[in-house]
This record gives sequence, C-alpha cells and structure tokens, in this order.
Amino acid sequence: MAFAELLDQAGGVGLFQALQVFTIFLPSVLVPSHMLIENFSAAVPSHRCWVPLLDNSTAQAGVPGALGPKDLLTVSIPPGPNHEPHRCRRFRQPQWQLLDPNGTATNWSEAATEPCVDGWVYDRSTFTSTFVSEWDLVCDHKGLKPIGQSLYMTGLLIGSFCWGLLSNRFGRKWILNLCCLQVALANIGMIFVSHFFIYCGLRVLGAFAISGIILTSGMLLVEWTTTRRRAVTLTILGCVYSLGQMALGALAFTLRDWRALQLAVSTPFFAIFLICWWLPESARWLIITGKPEQGLRELHKVAKINGHEEATKSLTIEVLMTSMEEEMTSAKGRRSGLELFLVPMLRWRTCIMSLVLFGGVDLLARSITAFLLSFLGRRTTLASFQAMAGLSILVNKLVPQDPTVTLFLCPDWQTLRMVFAVLGKGCFGVVFSCVSIYKSELYPTALRMTADGFLQSVGRLGSVIDPLIRMTQHSLPLLVPVVYSALPITSSLVLLLFLPETQGFPLPDTIQDLENQNSRPRQMNRPFLSDPLGRDHAILTSSLEGTEVRKRSSGLFHGQNHYALLPHL
Repeated sequence: MAFAELLDQAGGVGLFQALQVFTIFLPSVLVPSHMLIENFSAAVPSHRCWVPLLDNSTAQAGVPGALGPKDLLTVSIPPGPNHEPHRCRRFRQPQWQLLDPNGTATNWSEAATEPCVDGWVYDRSTFTSTFVSEWDLVCDHKGLKPIGQSLYMTGLLIGSFCWGLLSNRFGRKWILNLCCLQVALANIGMIFVSHFFIYCGLRVLGAFAISGIILTSGMLLVEWTTTRRRAVTLTILGCVYSLGQMALGALAFTLRDWRALQLAVSTPFFAIFLICWWLPESARWLIITGKPEQGLRELHKVAKINGHEEATKSLTIEVLMTSMEEEMTSAKGRRSGLELFLVPMLRWRTCIMSLVLFGGVDLLARSITAFLLSFLGRRTTLASFQAMAGLSILVNKLVPQDPTVTLFLCPDWQTLRMVFAVLGKGCFGVVFSCVSIYKSELYPTALRMTADGFLQSVGRLGSVIDPLIRMTQHSLPLLVPVVYSALPITSSLVLLLFLPETQGFPLPDTIQDLENQNSRPRQMNRPFLSDPLGRDHAILTSSLEGTEVRKRSSGLFHGQNHYALLPHL
C-alpha cells in the first residue's frame, strides 16, 4: 500500500484532485439522464381508437349539428374497465341508441366492437411526442415497451462485465473516453431511426457505454484520492447522480418532444469526450501492471498541477521501484478475473457484495453518507441501511391498498405508504453511495476493475429479471414483496458476519495487502499524523511481536527517513 505515500508526496489533496473531480462530474451528472430518460420519452399518453365521426372531417359532415364531441365519443368508443373511453377498442358501427336517456349500457355487446384497426389518437397535452405514440406501442403492442427496457438493462449488464475486464487490461482513462464517444454517437443516432427495434439496438449500445462511464469514472476518483478523502469524494459523486436525476426532470418539463430531449442529454458527451483527454491514467494501475515509467510520469504530472515541483526531483524511478517493490512482486501472475473466485478471501467478498447489489434496486440520503461512514464505518452503515430498505418495502406492501379500507379504517394509509416508499428510496440512496466506496476497498488494484465490473453486472441482472418477477403478481401475489424485502435484509446480515471493516485503510494494491489488513489491530485504522512541516507520515505497519518501525524507502522526502509507530497487538 506504499502508493498512498507516493500520492501524498505528489500532493494528496490539491488543484489536480479538484480539477479531476470537476471533470468526472461532467459525464456523471448526465448518466442518470440516459438511464431514466424513458420515464419521459417512453411515457404512455392517454389514447383511444381513431374513429371517423371524431377524427375525419368528411364523416363529420353527415352528423347532426346538435351532437357535440362528447356525444360522438359515446356512440363511437365503448367504456373501458375504469368507465372511461376504452383505449383499445371501438364500435364497429355508431351506437346511436346510447344517446337515449332511457338506454342502458347493455344495449351494446363485445361483439359490436373491434380493435383500433385505423390507429390511435393520443393526448398531447403533456408530451407532444413519445416513441410510444410514434410507434403505437399500446394495446396489443404494449409488450414491446418492457422488452426494450429489458434489452437496455441487458446492455448495462454486459457492459459492466466487459468494461471491467477491458479497463484492467487497457486502462481506465481510455475506456472512459471511448465510452463517452459511444454514448454520444449511439444516443444521437436514435433520433434519426424510424423503426422501434433499430432504436432498441442503439439503446443497447448506449447502455453498454454507460456502464463503462460508471465504472471508470468512479475508479479514477478512487485511485487518485487519498484515504481520508475517499468517502467524501465518492459521496459527492453520488450526490451528483441525484442532481442529474433532478436536472432530467426539469429538462423533460421544458422539452416535451422525445427527440429533442434525447438530443439535449446526448450532445454534451461530444464535448465531454474532448475534455476528458487531459485526465491522467491511474498511476496506481500502471505501476501494479508493470508500467512504472508511465506511472511515474503521471505522478510527476499530478505533482506539477498541485504545485509540488520538488516532488518531480525526489520521485525517481528508483524510489518508486523501491517503494512499490513488494506490491509489484505480489501482483505478478494475479491479474485473471478468475482470482475473484479462486482466492478464498476474494470469493467470499465477491459473493456477499453480489448479494448486496442484487438486493438494491436521494440527494439528502446520499449527502449524509460521508458522515455516516465516518461514525459507523462502511460495513455497519451498509448493512443497517440495506436492512432498513428491505423493511420499508415489506411494510409498504403490508399497508392496505384497498380504497374502501383506507376510507373507513384510517384515512392516512396512503400517506403512510408514501412515507415508507420515500424512506426506502432514501435508504437505497445511502446503500448505493456506500457500496461505491466499500467495494473499491475490498479488492486489490490488479483486480479492482474486474471485480467492479462483475458486481455491476450482478446489479444489472436484478434489473433484467425484475419485469419477470413482477409478471407473477397475479398468480403469486406474495412473491414480489418477499423477494424485494427478504433479499436486502438477508444480505445485510451476511455482510455483517463475513465482510471486514475497511474504514481508514489505504486502498489495497495486492492480495497480500488484504491479508495484512486482516492481521492488523483495529486501533491502527486512524487518520495519518502530520509532521511540523505539514507532510503526512508514511503508512504504519505492525508485527505480532510488538511495535515495529519500518522505513519505506531511503530516497523519499529528500533523503529524510520517515517512520511510523504502531501499537503492538
């Protein structure tokens, strides 16, 4: 874990970190727009069958002038299940007898109706256009919309797994830039398509790239941030996601046409693609993967931006190799994604974190995450809020939904259900922010992106099968609340029992670092001390025999020997 010392010498918190955070926040604020845009672009407006009496001026010429639109609707469209005009059927012939005050609804039968053979008429008061109204994804074709959503989630799932592997091989920065360009091209291409399935194909490509942005942007922040600032930085990143959701709502309120909205959230990625080129590659990853010279250049670049010019002289390749010798040696031969399951320690962590992500489905909730992590730690915060989210879902499902029960027993049942729904959503906001921090601290640098990609895929798997679970509501009404509530609660208990606390530990670079963490006393997990010159001391190490003093390298800090004392076990 000696990289933390090198990063401190290059300016652990400075102008570079501020610029990096700002740059990465640019794509991050737009990511929720692409993941949630179908809440608006795929909105299903009110609709009815097209009928000549109402929608054909020629046919209206023979209608008595005393009849208004409401009367013509009555004789043309049968009532639906909610006693409003039916959305998917029309009368074969006008049912004039229904205008008779003494007539009844039994004067017509199902045999007198037919599907909307001439198309539909949509209410355009809320949205001037959605792709549902453009491609008539209603009535018999309404099943195409969830298919499109499931395909999108599949793109996220596959992208998470693939980009995790590719980022470990080719680097974080290049994948981030490539994904920004792919998002721009794929999503703008949707505007020009004329067929729903072509739209779905481009949407899958966009989802594939969105996964890469989520993975690499967070990982670049993690691997260039000091231990003390990591929780705060990633908490702010979570808040940026929430701000992106709010911005999408405001944008959709302004742009009511789905193509205009799609263009507005996609075009900025061309500029982001150009802006992100200045970002340095993760020096930690470069060093661990056998590219110390490139890693040293990136450290020098960061030191110059932070105003630590002297570090470019003291940070030499010899110093770097000496400091990271143990980590580089331990990392050799351990770059396969199979290590996540072959190494017992990583196998347990991967399975448990997969359970947490699978059970998870905001601005205020995310904003308090850093404070919760400081006082409760990663493991306790994640487990408690995961359990609270599951309980909120369970209680929400147990509250009566029958309007009659609500009226006569308690007029505030619906308010109570809303309270628990908001509470559950807030808990999941904390869970997602905490997971983004916690999972990066559970895996070594050589496998961090592979693990992150795999865990993201597990999370997306939950989104893919969610429509299938909800399809069982009529035959198995208890399955949905049981699955959605029991899984988060169970995963929180498993997490408390089997995963370690990582608060205060530097990012592990090798599997040996993880084993060393488990052997160290919890008391050593404290913020670094500062010397009179304002520099941070080296990371502390310990032995079972007692207090141990270890010099990290003879060349650091202009020849000064910096030591750290550890309490004995």
